[in-house]
Amino acid sequence: MARPPDPAKRRDLLDRVREYMIHNGVADLSLRPLARALGTSDRMLLYYFGSKERMVAEALTVYERRPLLRAQRLLDTAGSPRDAAGLRRFMEDTWQQFSNPDLRATLPLYLEILAAGLLHPDRYGPVMRDVLSEWTRLLTSVFRGLGMTEARAGTEASLLADASFGLLLAPLTDGDWDRAGAAFHTLLDRLEPGWQDL
Repeated sequence: MARPPDPAKRRDLLDRVREYMIHNGVADLSLRPLARALGTSDRMLLYYFGSKERMVAEALTVYERRPLLRAQRLLDTAGSPRDAAGLRRFMEDTWQQFSNPDLRATLPLYLEILAAGLLHPDRYGPVMRDVLSEWTRLLTSVFRGLGMTEARAGTEASLLADASFGLLLAPLTDGDWDRAGAAFHTLLDRLEPGWQDL
């Protein structure tokens, strides 16, 4: 009978895989060079994760500092916003997280996976769909807490999540985070009055 995978070793591998991807990207990610860099074998990586795509998805999912988990912790600490002004503060706090150097270092990887998912939807498409779906679910629950219907909450959440992700693209290419921040606050200026219209 085969010995079950060691959870601690599996988690350690995921953390090291993620660091490797942050520095090397996923476009040319190949198991043998990755395994060599990690001091293991490609067979061992397949033993622990089954496929390269599953390994990539899991390496991102278990990242405790990822923005979604930080946003969830904000909600757990401060409670769900009770009004439009509280939702705006929550979104401003969430946006502020992107000034953290550790977090910014991971954003190009998400952008690369998004592009790879468009070109190869069978490989990396589910990874970014899951990221966007998680954000939309989280924000839908926040909008529902403001008293919106499920349908309207879902629409507002999609608009806010998709627009916010879109505003991250330009500064990742040109480095102008001040302009992106100003655009984000203008987005909130436009949307906040609609959140009060219940």
